[in-house]
Amino acid sequence: MIGALARNAAAAAVLIVLTLLVLPLLLAGLIFGWREAFLVYATWMMKVGRRILGIDVRAEGLQRLDRTRPYVFMGNHQSFLDGPLLATVADRPLRFIVKRFVLRIPVLGLGMAFAGYVPLDREGVGEGRRRMALAARLIRQRGYSYLIFPEGTRSWDGKLQRLRRGGFYLALEAGANIVPVSVRGSHELLPRGSRLIHGGPVRIVFHEPIDVSGYGPGTMPRLMERVRAALASGLD
Repeated sequence: MIGALARNAAAAAVLIVLTLLVLPLLLAGLIFGWREAFLVYATWMMKVGRRILGIDVRAEGLQRLDRTRPYVFMGNHQSFLDGPLLATVADRPLRFIVKRFVLRIPVLGLGMAFAGYVPLDREGVGEGRRRMALAARLIRQRGYSYLIFPEGTRSWDGKLQRLRRGGFYLALEAGANIVPVSVRGSHELLPRGSRLIHGGPVRIVFHEPIDVSGYGPGTMPRLMERVRAALASGLD
């Protein structure tokens, strides 16, 4: 417990310093439109934090992906760690579909909004569709890849929950293939309701991309079941 507390304190202190140092980069990015520079720096910050906390991430399946095309990555959601850990091993800059409060984080929230993160809360079907349409447009026009957690919220017990439709509308509207991503081990390091991050192993599996071209609103349940089956296969 003492070791975990010390690592958490050290990681928090380092990340605060690195957040302050990002201010000049963020200012330059706002002036010159360097959106990718912020994401590269933020990903490096997450890698530093991961190492301090003693989290060992093993990624599998990246060879299945085409580095030149955008995807909608769909991961199971065991912990607050899932997004940051995924970003540290992905083979491209990842934008997230996030809860709105994330974009209120001082400094980093501004950078996320500038880089193309899209907020999505439970604001009603109409607003949710507009947010997804924005993300779909950014995928088509700028080639962004997005990460979304289709369960909608973190699992209390680490088990896979029911998937929601929002991310699937995004993939269909953007015409972007879906990459299911199984995350195993993050629940043990930071379960829902806990504030203390423990060190340990995490396994991330990038599954074969699923072509969405043959699907539509009427066949979405079949698409959702394919994604769910892929996610479950990496959690066994």
